[in-house]
Amino acid sequence: MTLRVALAQFRFPVGDIPGNTDKVLDLARQAQADGADLIVFPELTLAGYPPEDLLLRPSLELRIGDAIERLKQAQLDIAMLVGYPEREAGKLYNKAMVIHHGRVIADYRKQHLPNYQVFDEKRYFTKANETCVFEFKGARVALTICEDIWYDGPARRAAEAGAEINLNINGSPYHIDREAQRHEQVGRVSRQTDMMTVYVNHIGGQDELVFDGASFIAEADGRISLTLPAYQECLHCCDLEKTDAGWRVVAPVKAPVLSVEASLYEALKLGLADYVNRNGFPGVVLGLSGGIDSALSAAIAVDALGAERVMAVMMPYQYTAKMSLEDAEAEAKELGIRYDVLPIGDAYEVAHRTLVPMFGDRLVDTTEQNMQSRLRGLFLMALSNKLGHMVLTTGNKSEMAVGYATLYGDMCGGFNALKDVPKTWVYRLARWRNTQGEVIPERVITRPPSAELAPDQKDEDSLPGYDILDAIIERYVERDESLDTIVAAGFERDVVAKVVRLIDINEYKRRQAPEGVRVTPRGFGRDRRYPITQGWKPGR
Repeated sequence: MTLRVALAQFRFPVGDIPGNTDKVLDLARQAQADGADLIVFPELTLAGYPPEDLLLRPSLELRIGDAIERLKQAQLDIAMLVGYPEREAGKLYNKAMVIHHGRVIADYRKQHLPNYQVFDEKRYFTKANETCVFEFKGARVALTICEDIWYDGPARRAAEAGAEINLNINGSPYHIDREAQRHEQVGRVSRQTDMMTVYVNHIGGQDELVFDGASFIAEADGRISLTLPAYQECLHCCDLEKTDAGWRVVAPVKAPVLSVEASLYEALKLGLADYVNRNGFPGVVLGLSGGIDSALSAAIAVDALGAERVMAVMMPYQYTAKMSLEDAEAEAKELGIRYDVLPIGDAYEVAHRTLVPMFGDRLVDTTEQNMQSRLRGLFLMALSNKLGHMVLTTGNKSEMAVGYATLYGDMCGGFNALKDVPKTWVYRLARWRNTQGEVIPERVITRPPSAELAPDQKDEDSLPGYDILDAIIERYVERDESLDTIVAAGFERDVVAKVVRLIDINEYKRRQAPEGVRVTPRGFGRDRRYPITQGWKPGR
C-alpha cells in the first residue's frame, strides 16, 4: 500500500487571502499532475502567518469563507490540507482541514497555543482538545498544528486513536540552531508514538520573522528520512509505503546541510529581500562608513536584491580615516553598486554655528558627535524620499543592546538586517561571506571598530570587548539571568553592572529602532517587551 504525498513549502503572504487561495489551487493541480494523492500546506495557509490583529477584522470570516468555497468548488481529485482561522460560536480557532472532491473530510482545531517569545496566539485563538484521526487511501491519518508537536499529548492521543501518520503543519520561525531542535523533538515524538510525522513549514520573511522552510519527514523510529532545502520554495512529491514496520518513505532524499554561518546569512538575505519586495521599494540606500557593520550590510543587500538595487553613500567628516574612505570605495567597487561621497562638513558647520548661541560656554561632548550622525541620517532620508529607496540601517545587536547608536542618526531607516546579530557574529559572517568571494576588505575585519565621531575614537573606549559584551548580553537578554548570576559565572561585577544598566536605560531607543531580522532565541522587538519607565533594580 502506497500513498503519494506532496509537501508544499511556499510563501503565503499575510493578508493576501485571494492570492494564497490561488497559490493553493495552482500547487494542488501541479501535485495532482505528478500523481500525488494528498498535498500538505503550512499553518494558517490562507491567512498567512502570523496575521496578528488582522484576525480581529470583522471581514476576515467572510474572506476566509469565500476562499474555502473556492477550494471546494475546484472539485480536485487530490486532497488538500490547508490551515485557516475560523470562528465558531463566537470563538476563534487556529484550524486545519482536508478538502477532497469538494467536501471537507477532516477538520482539526489547534490544541496548544504558543504565548512566549514572538508568539501571541492566546490573544486571538481559543485552545481545543479534540483529536482528529481519519482514514485516507488506506492510511489512518492525524492532523496536528505546529506547537502541538512540542507536547506529547496530541500525538499520543492520535496514536491511541489508531493514527499511523501525523500531518503536522507549521509556522515555525528561524533562529540559530532551530532546525536541529525541530529534528530532535519531532523525531522523539514520532519514536514514542510509533507514528510517522510529516512536518511542513512556512518559508519567507514577515516583518522581523523569517521562516526557513526546512520541511521534513520523521519516520516511526524517529529517523529523519527526508528533508527539503531551507530558504527555498519547494513542491516535493514523495511516496510513502506501508510495511510491517509501519509507514516509510520509499525514496528518501536529503537537502544539503548548511553551516550555521551559511544558514544565518541566508536568513538575513531572505528577511531583507521579502521586506523590501513586499513593501514595494525599488531598492535600498545605506551609509557605507568603511566599518564592518555597513560592509556586511551592503554585501547582504547585494546578495538579497542585486547590485543594481543597492546604493551606498560615504559621508565623511574630519574624523573619518583615510583608510575608511579607501575601504568603502573598494567594497562598493567589488560589489558593483552605485557609490557616492557626500561630505557633511559644511552642513555640520552651519548647524553648529546656528546652535552656538544656545549652547553658550558648555563644553564639547557627545552632542557634537550625535550631530554628525544625525546629519548623515538626514542625508540618507532625503535620498530615500527623493529616490524611493528604503534606508537600510546597519547597527548590530550589541550596539542596540547598550544604546551605542544615535537616535534619529545612524538609527534612521526602514529595516536593519543586522538588528539581532551580535557583533561577534558580524565578524564570523563577514569572514564566511569572504569565503564565497572576497568583497569585504581584510582590514575592515581586522581593524579596531570605531564610530569615527571623535579623534582616535574606538568602541572599546566606551564598552568592554565585544566577546565579553556579547556574552553578558546573551545571559541578561536571552537567558534572563540576573546581575548576580552573571557575576557568579566569572564576569567582573563592575563590567556586568555597567552593561546591565546600559541595556535597561536604552529601552526607549530600541522602541524607536526600525524593524530587523530576528535570528536569536530572543531578539529586541516582539520577543522582549520591557517597560521604558520602571524602578526595577538589577541584582538577584
